[in-house]
Amino acid sequence: MKPGFRQSMAWLHTWSGLLVGWVLFAVFLTGTAAYLRPEISLWMRPELEVTRPGPDIAPRLMEAMARLAPSSQSWTIGMPTARDPVARVFWRDPQAPNRRGSRDAALHPVTGEVLTARATRGGEFFYRFHFDLHYMSPIVARWIVSACAMFMLVAIISGIITHRRIFADFFTFRPGKGQRSWLDGHAVAAVLALPYHLMITYTGLVTLMFLTMPWGAQLAYKGDRAAMNADIFGNAPVTRPAGRPAPLVEIGPLVEEAARRWEGGSVGRITVQNPGDARATIQLVRQDSERISFNPQSLLFDGTTGVLISATGEAALPAAETRGVMYGLHVGRFAGPLLRGLFLLSGLAGSVMVATGCVLWAVRTRQQAEKRGRVGFGTRLVEHLNIAAIAGLPVAMATFFWANRLLPAQMEGRAEWEIHLFFAAWGLCLLHPLLRSGRRAWVEQLGLGALLFALLPVLNFVITRRHLGVTLAEGDWIRAGFDLGLLALGAALGAVALLVAQHERTRPGTRRRATAPLATAEAAE
Repeated sequence: MKPGFRQSMAWLHTWSGLLVGWVLFAVFLTGTAAYLRPEISLWMRPELEVTRPGPDIAPRLMEAMARLAPSSQSWTIGMPTARDPVARVFWRDPQAPNRRGSRDAALHPVTGEVLTARATRGGEFFYRFHFDLHYMSPIVARWIVSACAMFMLVAIISGIITHRRIFADFFTFRPGKGQRSWLDGHAVAAVLALPYHLMITYTGLVTLMFLTMPWGAQLAYKGDRAAMNADIFGNAPVTRPAGRPAPLVEIGPLVEEAARRWEGGSVGRITVQNPGDARATIQLVRQDSERISFNPQSLLFDGTTGVLISATGEAALPAAETRGVMYGLHVGRFAGPLLRGLFLLSGLAGSVMVATGCVLWAVRTRQQAEKRGRVGFGTRLVEHLNIAAIAGLPVAMATFFWANRLLPAQMEGRAEWEIHLFFAAWGLCLLHPLLRSGRRAWVEQLGLGALLFALLPVLNFVITRRHLGVTLAEGDWIRAGFDLGLLALGAALGAVALLVAQHERTRPGTRRRATAPLATAEAAE
């Protein structure tokens, strides 16, 4: 620790950010992509048509489920929305090949017919990765992400204390000044979206509170996890079938009752337990995009008579509603197009903040080591991991999209192979700096990421009919906007690669083995 309060906070800011910086960068970037989860999923299924749902969609979907899974013990129907205009349905099937014992399908929003599309995890992969990681136990992964989020919160608070001129930093950026420019960039990215960074980090910890601090809920519910999940997450209670057949009640009047009780609110999810049995139940859950709070509002009906059994979420207790609002702020599903765009920009600013912080540490440490005449293994390791984590992750994400277009549509295990190729590309980015000097590795990986993103719309034009020439003409703004966003990402990565390459050409006496973009830049004040 350093003498003096601000010096101690600066030390804490540096190390709390550096120790988990690479995980934080991955969590921030994939979490930012998760704001576009429905759009990514739709883009990655070019076979699906964008059609507005009809007024009687719920009865049609119930009829479709009766045909698809007549003997299943439970159905879940995700209603179509403007952002995801197909119905996503799931049902229990012990014979299903996955470990969850369930099957899924996409249904046409007007006819209820099953839509055939390539298998993919789509945007769900980025959403799950940002708190479950992959190839490990979800519980272990969430503990890791929780610890990293706590380090992030410490880094933000200590950074606020360290910056005496935080307001001036908001308006200060000096391009072309070497390391000073990168320090300005780090400060601007941090200060510009500071309220967002505080919110997203703290609310991220709140979303995992039942993992890290489970004792209050366990005491309140006396270990009854099913009852806790029903109250907190809106899960339909599991009931045993009676063994006596009985037809399901018409769903239309139940939807109308829900709209009346929710003052015009719409149904987002329908869950049916024991369909066709005398103990059937139907749960209607309100569309989560209509409220900031993530506490679900739901109505539970008797599946054979239509009698209302219970209503939840209409008068949440203060503590539960506080948690629900924080959870809702974190996932941002309530946000309209403009606010969602601000969330995306703020998330990208957070990614830049973490990335520039990791790079600056490597720059300063190398400068100090070169003055002493020896660059240690730890410095070289951090520089190497910076390249793989910061420049390599966009390459891996672009590879995920390329795999979606190039893998055979009927390939066995296709969705998992998209993910395998994501990690294979990221692994190659980890090995690449071993063969190239650090600055060249930065330029090459950033340039590769730029090319992969920029050429995706071209690949779309060659192998699918959902390219910009068609989507713009048909008014398919979801896919057209995503293609244009890919071009913008490619341009941004290309600009950064060009700046790093130009900096090397213009700086005399650049060392061949410098392993950070600005390893010989001037020291920050």
